Amino acid sequence: MILVLLTGMPGAGKSIVVKAAEEMGLPVVSMGDVVREETLRRYGVITPELMLKTSLELRREHGDDYIALKTIERLPRKSGIVVVDGVRSLVEVETFRRAGNTVIVAVHASPKTRFKRLLKRNRPGDPKSIEEFNARDSLELSLGIGSVIALADYLIVNEGSFEEAYKEAKKILSKVVSDAKGNGGSRSTSD
Repeated sequence: MILVLLTGMPGAGKSIVVKAAEEMGLPVVSMGDVVREETLRRYGVITPELMLKTSLELRREHGDDYIALKTIERLPRKSGIVVVDGVRSLVEVETFRRAGNTVIVAVHASPKTRFKRLLKRNRPGDPKSIEEFNARDSLELSLGIGSVIALADYLIVNEGSFEEAYKEAKKILSKVVSDAKGNGGSRSTSD
């Protein structure tokens, strides 16, 4: 099994890669689903603040690899390639590497671009001020997301249009699929 580990800071455009994967027929498993379900179990309601609290509690209570381990339990076993959305730390990367061959895809956009997108998106939990935005970035970085981005096998710089990023995502995912077929279904990040 090849696990495409998807990472990026909030507002970078990871959902574009998810959309491309789904349209290509690749299964996508979200690490956030583990947190969402546990948040609902613990608090009876899901809010961005409670999801963040639950995410930090799970890591503190069970270890930094817990959400990755629970995500692995959800992987469709008969799929050759699965996209895992929401990888945030090298501990999680190592956990996924024990479950299959991995390819890290990072989506990057400048803080200025991401802040504008998050303001425009205006989802619950999205920052409403530059202070909230910076605090959220600091939290993400404290979890180790910067190290995952730095070690990405593929980087999508998403400063332009949706179409440009989508085209790049499809190109990268097509290459992963092609490489998997060419190597009999196996690929190592040490290639």
